[in-house]
Amino acid sequence: MRRGNFRDDTVDYAAVGATQAADLMHYPPERSIPAEESWRIGSGEARFLGAGEALMSWTAQRGAGLTVKDVRPAAGPMYSGVSFDGEGNPIAPSRSESDLRYDADGTPYVGAGTTIRVDGRVRGLRADAELRVIFAVEEPRRIGFALGTVGDSVVSGEESFMLEWHDNDEVWFTVRAFDAPSSFVYRLLPGLIRRRRRELFTRYLRAISPLYTTPA
Repeated sequence: MRRGNFRDDTVDYAAVGATQAADLMHYPPERSIPAEESWRIGSGEARFLGAGEALMSWTAQRGAGLTVKDVRPAAGPMYSGVSFDGEGNPIAPSRSESDLRYDADGTPYVGAGTTIRVDGRVRGLRADAELRVIFAVEEPRRIGFALGTVGDSVVSGEESFMLEWHDNDEVWFTVRAFDAPSSFVYRLLPGLIRRRRRELFTRYLRAISPLYTTPA
């Protein structure tokens, strides 16, 4: 793992946390194209915890064919990020300080305020970007996080990844996003944004649940 110097960059869009808004699909941030998919990926605590472990160790991004590198945890131990409840309302963070965890390669797990670099292509479309973890939650029945663009991306916006273990024992994986075109090509051909997003969603699902999926 290569770790660079932490840069206190801010995200390059205004609607921070909007992936948690209940009305995202009807009222997306200005100029943005929203997207949302939910899948039942199994049932039971073991399924929930296993998927959560995979999600928080960047498996969705790596499984999408992206290289995750230059992982830089937030400067200072007390950073807690933005936090939202299941309805998208801002709440106090579930914890004010967390111990860093690392995968087998020594890469830090997802943590609020972490900045990462991803490189890769999706069906020939560039997917390089600098990203910031907007919030991260690890609760008894809800695990997930959101990534916001910092720069060097063909789009500007946010995507969130959320696992929920429902009272009926089902485990659901939901990905939500909004993308505004940054590059000239994407502004000229907005359909490329939808194409890129559909493929990313499919890859995220396969990475978190490679054997069993049921569309919503």
